[in-house]
Amino acid sequence: MRMRKIPWAVEYLEQAQCRIKVPEQYKGKWKQFLDTEVLHVEIGCGKGNYSLGMSKLYPQEGFVAIEKNDSAAGVAAKKYDTDTEKGKLCLIRGDAQALNEWFDKQEIDVIHLNFSDPWPKKRYAKRRLSNTRFLEQYKEVLALDGQIQMKTDNAKLFAYSLLEFQNAGFQMIDVNVDYRKEPHPEDVQTEYEEKFIAKGQPIYRCVWKR
Repeated sequence: MRMRKIPWAVEYLEQAQCRIKVPEQYKGKWKQFLDTEVLHVEIGCGKGNYSLGMSKLYPQEGFVAIEKNDSAAGVAAKKYDTDTEKGKLCLIRGDAQALNEWFDKQEIDVIHLNFSDPWPKKRYAKRRLSNTRFLEQYKEVLALDGQIQMKTDNAKLFAYSLLEFQNAGFQMIDVNVDYRKEPHPEDVQTEYEEKFIAKGQPIYRCVWKR
């Protein structure tokens, strides 16, 4: 879903304290920078609610939120900068295609893919964050015992992703086609997720490891 331009958010992004403007300089040093032993990366953080909530829930763990849309990234940045209870959290405004330029081999412990754009038309399949070209990048930056956690409301994207991960050699360790049917206080709900749950739509979730 394309987000409308929010002028104040785009303007704020330029001065945001939480934003890492040159993420390449932290390659191999993210855990030291965030003072953590566990590094989470959310690709496509939208307006930032998930990583913000998770950083509060797990204050000793580090979170890097990535968003390529300027307006969404600006909204997230404002939340991060003004929330005094946030944990070890920062933001990258950029495209995940550069993931290997920002993170070193085996540096990330958990990659979160939350309600990614499904790019439903077949000709745009390569843009999906669960496409094999992204999965090969994840292999490089994911720790040997690391995980990729995916949530979506889109059944077709979920089915597509299951096959892509399998073909890329990932091992499925958990799958659920109605994830929020039971409470999961250990996992923060995203803004999209709250809307889908209110409509009675099932949430699909899967966890893979290398």
